[in-house]
Amino acid sequence: MPAYHSAFNEVTDLRSVGSMALLPIKTRIRGPAPIADPNAEDIIDESLNLFRANVLFRNFEIKGDADRVLIYLILFITDCLGKLTKNPSLREAEKILSTSALSNFAIPGDATFPLNALYSAPSSKMDAELLRQYLSQLRQEMAVRLPNHIYENDKPGKWWMCFQKRKFMNKSL
Repeated sequence: MPAYHSAFNEVTDLRSVGSMALLPIKTRIRGPAPIADPNAEDIIDESLNLFRANVLFRNFEIKGDADRVLIYLILFITDCLGKLTKNPSLREAEKILSTSALSNFAIPGDATFPLNALYSAPSSKMDAELLRQYLSQLRQEMAVRLPNHIYENDKPGKWWMCFQKRKFMNKSL
């Protein structure tokens, strides 16, 4: 069974920075990402939907800059799930993930970025700042949506329980 790729690879009129597409997202969080159609799936929805199918693949053929955003978000989801191993309540999980999303993080080109071999560094300081703002916006929006995706009635649901005992990656973003 092959890995699933981002449907946004088909969109040709998107700007790319550091080999990552600046994809539209449904959010109220300020940032450089274009606003997506509220009725359409965005990259956050896509990464939540494809997480279970793609998380176990060690080899993933990158078919476009949108795939790099998908990979980044899947790794961020993995990192978030690792922070929720003690089964906190929904409110506690929201606080933990919000703090994680706002914490200092590396971008492609930084020495501490774990996937520098797959991503190119931004070409200028201005592009690096734009990429940092975009990734921050993605992380914050994921931190808002992820708890509602994994919790049912203030307790972890089936989606979360199937990953509770597994460890996927040791590197965090």
